[in-house]
Amino acid sequence: MFGKSSKINEFRLWGLMFTLFGMGLMILGTAGIVFWGQAGKVFAAIFMVIGMIAMLASVGVYFWAGMLSTSAIILNCPECGRHTKMLGKTDRCMYCKTKLTLDPAQATDLDDEDEAEVEEVKGTQPQA
Repeated sequence: MFGKSSKINEFRLWGLMFTLFGMGLMILGTAGIVFWGQAGKVFAAIFMVIGMIAMLASVGVYFWAGMLSTSAIILNCPECGRHTKMLGKTDRCMYCKTKLTLDPAQATDLDDEDEAEVEEVKGTQPQA
């Protein structure tokens, strides 16, 4: 279960990673001035530009995650009872990491009682 998260949280994690990577590159570039003096300015400039590109990528990822979040389905998690957002056919709870689905064909963790109820429902529906 470690490492699995909801899709929106995964996108946000990538945005955070781009932010930290960009800031780290900019700090590393500034260290070039400290170590090499005037000659390190070129090193610093190159790393500043690459770091700013990574920061702009993080802004794009955060914007994309925000746009996906606005169109996500909001539902109550059956395990923790909290409101969570779901993208696609299957996703995980943002809080307790429980697997969620709206498609009965994707649900695999059915108990014997649940399977009997599904069979009853299939038997009572008119055939097309």
